[in-house]
Amino acid sequence: MDITDIRIRQVNADGKLKAYVTITFDDCFVIHNVKIIEGKNGAFIAMPSRKTKTGEYKDVAHPINSDFRGALQDRILDEYKKTLEGNTSEA
Repeated sequence: MDITDIRIRQVNADGKLKAYVTITFDDCFVIHNVKIIEGKNGAFIAMPSRKTKTGEYKDVAHPINSDFRGALQDRILDEYKKTLEGNTSEA
């Protein structure tokens, strides 16, 4: 399964949430609302989630193993950095 498109939508507000991401796989499956969050040790991704009746959050879609999660995070954060560089050069 290949990532065929990544779209970054930056958030223009103070706080840890930096952007929302839409990822397309094989031009036939899409995941919306992946979040880029700035943490203490740098940026990371958070998969789309839903609040349960107990108040806890559960991922709606997520990688099954850490290797794929790492690869997915690396690709998304690389695209995010390119987006930031593009915005800086336009200013």
